[in-house]
Amino acid sequence: MERQIFPFSALVGQEELKTGLLLNAVDPAIGGILVSGQKGTGKSTAVRALARVLPRIEAIKDCPYNCAPDDVDNLCIPCAEDYHDGRALKTEWRPMPLVELPLSATEDRVVGTLHIEQVLKTGARRFEPGLLASANRGILYVDEVNLLDDHLVDILLDAAASGVNRVERESISYAHPSLFMLIGTMNPEEGELRPQFLDRFGLSIGVTGVDHPLQRRLIVDRRIEFDTNPQRFIDEYGEDELVLTEQVSTARSALQNIEIPGAMVEMAVALASEVRAQGHRAEIGIIKAARALAAFLERSEVGPEHVVEAARFVLPHRITTLSFATSEQIDEQLDEVFKKVLDRQQGQETMSEAEGIPDGWADIDEQVPGSTAASNVGMLFSFLAEKKKLSTSRIP
Repeated sequence: MERQIFPFSALVGQEELKTGLLLNAVDPAIGGILVSGQKGTGKSTAVRALARVLPRIEAIKDCPYNCAPDDVDNLCIPCAEDYHDGRALKTEWRPMPLVELPLSATEDRVVGTLHIEQVLKTGARRFEPGLLASANRGILYVDEVNLLDDHLVDILLDAAASGVNRVERESISYAHPSLFMLIGTMNPEEGELRPQFLDRFGLSIGVTGVDHPLQRRLIVDRRIEFDTNPQRFIDEYGEDELVLTEQVSTARSALQNIEIPGAMVEMAVALASEVRAQGHRAEIGIIKAARALAAFLERSEVGPEHVVEAARFVLPHRITTLSFATSEQIDEQLDEVFKKVLDRQQGQETMSEAEGIPDGWADIDEQVPGSTAASNVGMLFSFLAEKKKLSTSRIP
C-alpha cells in the first residue's frame, strides 16, 4: 500500500525547518540536517513531504542501487561490469528515494547481507542489498536518531564519510555506492546525540510548536481536511507542489554557476572561528548552504545576507563556547557573533577598500530585516510569494 503524504506546501509555519530541508534538496552535498524539537511539531511530516517535491532521478533500469548512468565512477559492481563490457545501460526515471531507518533494524538489514555459503559453493559473490543501497542518491531518514544503537551509528558514520558501503564477512568483501542525504529528527528530552554523529549533519535546527492562535487553528483545519479526503487535499496543492519541484530543479541547475566572492568566504571563516568550531566543516557548510540559498533565490552570486542566513543553520551544533545551552541562548550567542564579525569587517573596510571587500558588508543591517538580532528564515518563502509562484494565501 502506498502511504498518502501530507503536501509540503500545505505545512503551516515552521519556515526554518522547511528552509533547511529545501537547501539540502538544492545541494545534497551540504550534508543533511538534524531536526531537534518537541513531539508533534511536524518534524516527520515535513521530512516525508520533502521527498514528494524533489525532482525525479534518472537511474539504470532494475538497479537496486539507483545508479546514475552518467556517473560511471560511482556505479555498483553489476552496472560497472555492464558498462565496461559495452552493454547498453537502459534507464528509467524514479521518484527520489526516501528510506526510513527503523531503530529496530539489524545490521544486516542496514548494510545488506553477503551470503558466505553461496561464495564458498560457487565462488560467486551473492549480495542482498540493504537500506544503505536503497538510499543511494536519495534520503536516509532516521526518526529518534539519538536513540539509534551505537554500532548502527558507526555504520552510518563510515558510509556518510566515504559515500561507499563496505560489507566484510569472513575475509570476503562487497562494496557499493551509498551517497545519501542524512536527515535525523529527535526529541532532546530523550537524550543527546554522540558528538561524532552530530558533527556529520551539515545543518541543525530546533523546532517548537506554533504559538499564533490563527496558525494553530489552520493546522487543525488542514489536518482534518487531509484525514477526511487525502487525495482531494493532495490534488488541491498539486500546483504548488509542482512549483516547488521546478524551483528546486532550477536552483540545482544554476548551483555551479553561482559566484562566491572572496569576501564571503572570509566572512564564513570569521564566523566559524568566532564560535571556535572544530575542524573546517563549519565554514565549508556555511558557503555551501549560502550558495544553495542564492541559487534558490535566483541570485547570481552569494551575498552577506545569504551567509548570515546559512550560518543560522550551520553553527548551532558546532558552538563550543556553550554547553547544554537552550535554543534561545544559542540564538543570543549567534547574534553577538554576527555583530562582532560585522563590526570588525566594517572597520577593516574603512581602513582598506583596496582588498576587494564589497560595500554590501556595511549595509548588512539593512539587507537582513531585523538586523543581525533576528533570523530571516522567511526569505525563501517570501521570494516565492513575491514572484507569485505560490499563492500568498497558502503561505501562513
